[in-house]
Amino acid sequence: MNSSAKPPREPYFLRAMYAWISDCGFIPQIIVDAGEEGTKVPTEFVRDGRIVLNISSRAVRDLVIDNNAISFSTRFAGRIQQVFVPMTAILGIYARESGEGLAFIEGDKPPPVSPEDGKNPVSGPRLRVVK
Repeated sequence: MNSSAKPPREPYFLRAMYAWISDCGFIPQIIVDAGEEGTKVPTEFVRDGRIVLNISSRAVRDLVIDNNAISFSTRFAGRIQQVFVPMTAILGIYARESGEGLAFIEGDKPPPVSPEDGKNPVSGPRLRVVK
């Protein structure tokens, strides 16, 4: 399989973290960019363009996590609603109780390095002339 035909990694990581968080007895929650095209979430609960959704088995029905999106039905303010979140709109998944989880960074680039730590995971080791 050539590199251009590889499926995206995020759905696999998301499913793995969902399983791990659930196995720990914690509540898995996803952070969603509600403005991403194709996202269907209750807009009255969106704050600063984002919404946090509880995706535990007790909170949702018919949960599907495929390579393109997450979909399920759940109750918001007592009303059953269908939720659809494209994989590109998911910013991260974490356990409500511990905060442990995984954030997704746009694209395949590593996060920028802060000047304080001085490390650059992109550039790797460097050679320097020492006199």
